[in-house]
Amino acid sequence: MRMSIIMLFFGAVLALSGCGSSSSEESKDPAEVAFRQNCASCHGGDLSGGAGPSLESIGSKYSKEEILDIIHNGIGAMTAGKARGEDAELIATWLAAKK
Repeated sequence: MRMSIIMLFFGAVLALSGCGSSSSEESKDPAEVAFRQNCASCHGGDLSGGAGPSLESIGSKYSKEEILDIIHNGIGAMTAGKARGEDAELIATWLAAKK
């Protein structure tokens, strides 16, 4: 009986160990979450690029307003309006700080 309780306890701990926790790679920063949802498929989750260019130091090239304009209107092969509203604002501010 005691062994069954111990096994049940360890089974529950194992089953719940993944619930409610995030990996060290996941961010709770709303701007980074918005970027991952809207932009990372082309620009890479680490900003290193892919189908789209690297954004690792984009803030040294464009201001927040210019980045927001690019998000809204697109540039080159980039689709216009991929992120909208608050997400676009958050992403533009976050990327402008990447220098």
